[in-house]
Amino acid sequence: MPNTGLLKQPPVVAIIVAGCLIAMLNFGVRSSFGLFLEPMTTTRGWDRETFALAMAIQNLLWGFGVPIAGALADRYGPVVVMLLGSIVYAAGLWAMSVVEAPFAFYMTAGVLTGIGVAFTSFSLVMTAMAKAVGPERRSLAMGAGASAGSFGQVIFSPLGLVFIESFGWEASLTYMAFLVLMIIPLAVMLPKSRAAGMATVESEVKFATAIKEAFSHRGFLLLTAGFFVCGFHVSFISVHLPAYVVDLGMEARVGAYALAIVGLFNILGAFLGGAAGQKWSKKSALTVIYFLRGIVITGLVLAPPSELTIYIFAATMGMLWLSTVPLTNAIVGQVFGMQWLGTLFGLVFLSHQLGSFIGVWLGGYVYDSTGSYDFVWWCGVGLAFVAAGLHWPINETPLARLQVGDGQVVLAKSASTAQIRAPRAPARASAQPEIVIASGLVMIAIAVAMHFAH
Repeated sequence: MPNTGLLKQPPVVAIIVAGCLIAMLNFGVRSSFGLFLEPMTTTRGWDRETFALAMAIQNLLWGFGVPIAGALADRYGPVVVMLLGSIVYAAGLWAMSVVEAPFAFYMTAGVLTGIGVAFTSFSLVMTAMAKAVGPERRSLAMGAGASAGSFGQVIFSPLGLVFIESFGWEASLTYMAFLVLMIIPLAVMLPKSRAAGMATVESEVKFATAIKEAFSHRGFLLLTAGFFVCGFHVSFISVHLPAYVVDLGMEARVGAYALAIVGLFNILGAFLGGAAGQKWSKKSALTVIYFLRGIVITGLVLAPPSELTIYIFAATMGMLWLSTVPLTNAIVGQVFGMQWLGTLFGLVFLSHQLGSFIGVWLGGYVYDSTGSYDFVWWCGVGLAFVAAGLHWPINETPLARLQVGDGQVVLAKSASTAQIRAPRAPARASAQPEIVIASGLVMIAIAVAMHFAH
């Protein structure tokens, strides 16, 4: 029977715009933390492992928090979750600026900020955006959300460096805390409840049944294992690349610009990843992305160190950076449906954050032990090729209970290209906002990058 208990939803355009801005703030502020490694450890007298362990704890709490936040958002809507998360996130940033003992830093930068990041996570935003559009445009909507997160990285990487150089790192963290609070008014524009267009057959699935279905599905386990590698790469590079650049004898601005370039090119990469998922096999696209990551990291390690090398690495890695996220999220939604998407993707994302924990912590530990990051870079190469192999055999065919429901029909040309498609007219009407927003973000990001280049 149709669901009559749903609240009136905001317009799709409002959801897309608010979601993109939240993703920009959440990921942008988070991506600037690597810029604080050098000034914080120098001022406090800590070694790099102390800072890295706090960031690793943050990634771990982020990972454990996302499934909880996703389950709450799936049941009650994302608004309350985002409001709570933004307050905790801002409190963690402010506390990072005042604590002096390593344990207190672990509790603030690690635990408190990690929970705040989880409850404002761009994965929650992408889920809200995906539920607001037609089935055949969901991958594209997720790509737009990931692109917006990268736009935040483009802005906050150089902006964070400007803040640190102009006001000091303590004041910079406080300013960023105030920026995070801007999520509060934006969150009000997200859906107040679960998607109105969800098929009735999905609405009958209980939470425990959805979890059991996922963990008995071989493809879900392979996808979860592969996403560990994405977390290892992204977090290690985000936190340690600025220090790695300085160790090579270059100025700190090179590392900040490199992170901005990663974000700039990922705007295009994430959007193209989402678009590729609409047209071709998602698991095949993920296989190619991870394989190319291994090639790119190998090139960085073997090439002569120079600013040009760093910028080329940043541009190519940026194209592969978060392009995995819309594809991974879309596979989960395609195979298991939309009702518990936030929860199930949260469980996959937990694996991502376990990889983040290992990557960030291992980078600090290996550097303090050997004075070099080389071992961790080569670990990243090996893991990339392993992930490519894990994704290839994933079966993307929707579960049997999703193959016909509420006017949706599965067009399964093959096991690797099965798509759930809704009637064309409504889907076409809801498709335009994501395309316009993502294209606008690309143009704005290019303008911002040109400004900082000068």
